[in-house]
Parts: sequence; C-alpha cells; structure tokens
Amino acid sequence: MDYRIIKSPSQGTLEMLFRRKGSASSVTIENYDAVGLVQGRLIDMVYAADIAEKAAGVVVEDIKGHCPQHLIMIALFGDTASVEAAIQEIRDKLNKTGEMQ
Repeated sequence: MDYRIIKSPSQGTLEMLFRRKGSASSVTIENYDAVGLVQGRLIDMVYAADIAEKAAGVVVEDIKGHCPQHLIMIALFGDTASVEAAIQEIRDKLNKTGEMQ
C-alpha cells in the first residue's frame, strides 16, 4: 500500500483528481487544504475509506485509473491535520490487524 499527502494542492492537481473521480460526490467537498492519496487492493481501499471517515473529518473519493496490477486509489480531502490523522489511523489499523504489510 502506498500513501502520499499533498499539502496545499495546486489547482491543476485538484482538477486532475476531480476529473478522475469515480462518481459524482454525494457530499460537497469544501474546506480542504490537503489531499491524502492511498493506493492498494480494492478490499483494502474500502476498509481504509471506512477507517479514514471514522477517524477524522475527511471526505473520501475513489479515483479512477489504469493499473495492470489491479490496484485502486482513494483520495482523502480535508484540512491538513485531519488528512494526516486519517492516514496515520489507516496505517495503524491495517498494520495492527495484519491485513496489509
């Protein structure tokens, strides 16, 4: 599983992410200054999305892509502290349960 946090994402980066979102948002994404990116297997990304939303005030979106290894990516939108907390909680829970290395 790969993790990245983009603090103060550029307008071009945001436009690229919004173009690649898997579906229309059911929640308005606003008041964010960071984007967390997490990539892995589908089962782990669904689990990670649940962890992130419960851990911090972030909005999680699936991001479409083309990956021959069948990995997917989710984006976590929120303030920097919330995105960092969500990523840390994902790391802690997935490593604790042994579901991801």
